[in-house]
Amino acid sequence: MEIVLSNVSKTIHKTEVISGVSLRLESGQVYGLQGYNGSGKTMLMRLISGLLLPTSGEVQIDGKTLGTDIDFPPSIGIFLENPAFLPSYTGLENLELIASLRGIANTAQIREEISRVGLDPEDKRKFRKYSLGMKQRLGIAAAVFEKPDIVILDEPTNALDGDGVELVSEIIREERARGALVVVASHERERLQTMADVIFTIEHGRIMDRAKGGTAA
Repeated sequence: MEIVLSNVSKTIHKTEVISGVSLRLESGQVYGLQGYNGSGKTMLMRLISGLLLPTSGEVQIDGKTLGTDIDFPPSIGIFLENPAFLPSYTGLENLELIASLRGIANTAQIREEISRVGLDPEDKRKFRKYSLGMKQRLGIAAAVFEKPDIVILDEPTNALDGDGVELVSEIIREERARGALVVVASHERERLQTMADVIFTIEHGRIMDRAKGGTAA
């Protein structure tokens, strides 16, 4: 799996929010996007995911251009901003509903992934009763439970305690080990150092720096 961004820019309401970004990302690697709120991290993830198309430039997934050859990456799990689920469904019911769309994961696999993020698959509480941390964990489970080739995680450790942060770090390591291409955004560089092979610093929609992360060989 390879993602290539070629001179990608995005303009919204006459403001350029992504400016001339060129990147090459490969499977089996964790890429960190570090920058403060409004720097362009989430916008770049939306462009990689096909949720938005660039104003200029191209995003290619294994040589196929988003918006021309394909609408979305064929195998991707996304966690962007605040996780949104049906409020009157349990966590298990929400993931079962998502799974029914593609038929990739069965109920046993869903239960395993819910446990993997530190939730109880037997919990009968509805999503609207979840704490912020529980909602965050379910969002991460939704991004990885179908074992996609590409995993996009936007500020995945928000609202999590120390144990939760370590759990997310372990999940990211496991996704990397199975060969996924993982992109993680955070405003905390120190946190990305424990997760990423490569860290890109973003300011005002531009890539300002590329550095090795703490997990790079």
